Amino acid sequence: MKRLIYFILNLQLFADAGSLVNATGNYVNAYDGNTTAFDGTNTLSGELKEFYDTELLENARIEMYYAQFAKTQKLPANHGTSVEWRKWNTFAKADKLQEGVIPTGQKFGMSTKMGSIDQYGTYAAISDRLELRAYDDIILGATEEMGASAAETQETLIRDALLVNMNVLYCDNITLATGAVGTTPTSPAEMEASATVISLLTPKMVAKAVTKMKKDRVPTINGKYYAVVHPSVAHDLRNDDAWIEAHKYASVEEIKNGEIGELHGCRFIENTFAPVLGGEYKNKASTVTYATYFFGKDAFGIIDPEGGALEMIVKDKEQVGGPLNQFSTVGYKFETNGATILYPERVLRVMSCSSYSAIDEEN
Repeated sequence: MKRLIYFILNLQLFADAGSLVNATGNYVNAYDGNTTAFDGTNTLSGELKEFYDTELLENARIEMYYAQFAKTQKLPANHGTSVEWRKWNTFAKADKLQEGVIPTGQKFGMSTKMGSIDQYGTYAAISDRLELRAYDDIILGATEEMGASAAETQETLIRDALLVNMNVLYCDNITLATGAVGTTPTSPAEMEASATVISLLTPKMVAKAVTKMKKDRVPTINGKYYAVVHPSVAHDLRNDDAWIEAHKYASVEEIKNGEIGELHGCRFIENTFAPVLGGEYKNKASTVTYATYFFGKDAFGIIDPEGGALEMIVKDKEQVGGPLNQFSTVGYKFETNGATILYPERVLRVMSCSSYSAIDEEN
């Protein structure tokens, strides 16, 4: 007597990878055949054109600008998802002693800051036909773009975490024709961004920010403070005669990622992903404002999770391509806390407008 044996297959094991496959002329669902047209940004169909230019335009790469100022804290494997930063409390200055009288002692202790990690990641699926027929190395190209995406994601997470810090300075409203200082805003709604008056980050405002950090006893980073600034704000600063270009004061080894120059003891890092803010941060003209972060030593912390650092994952069609090896996948994942502010006084957010406020978009 013959026995029939039935197997139950869970086809959902492949569903995530095959639901959106980048094919030669559209997106294809590997399991039902439904197609979706490419949009203008993500199309890869040009790869198969007969006279396609083999040299792809180099995309702008996102450097890690904020992370270079973080204090990192390792998180060993199998130790949960949170870490604790500890810092000693400071002592007050000594009082004059009275002869024969024991003075009152001071309390000593420490405070803590907690940070927790979350996991982030994304991937793209690439059809075997596209991989086989395209002139360029599709997997390599996708890997490079995933690297740029990962850097942008990490930068944005740090930037947004720092935005909640309430140590804020608003730039003076400056009359452009004369350079005269008008009012000093106390909120974004009071910041001017007209054709004649703008709340500018000027050399005087940089000096004011540096003075505040010194008065707050913020320690420097190798003798300097650092600020991460949007290109639109940097444009206004660099027009001043007091500006010193980075190549004029430092060797290549001393220059940090994105460093463009120095002013009043503060070195500036230019970053496209410095905050360009709308919504509740809009200025008096209802256009965008900008946040420039000034840093001292160990201002914020980033968790370095064992086994959870940035990982690029490439799987070929033999691994994930379904029964007919029809697609490969390229992606990445990582774990991070974004950023945990350790010393609020060491992160100074300086709010300004710019001559580009009316045309720049929120990021």
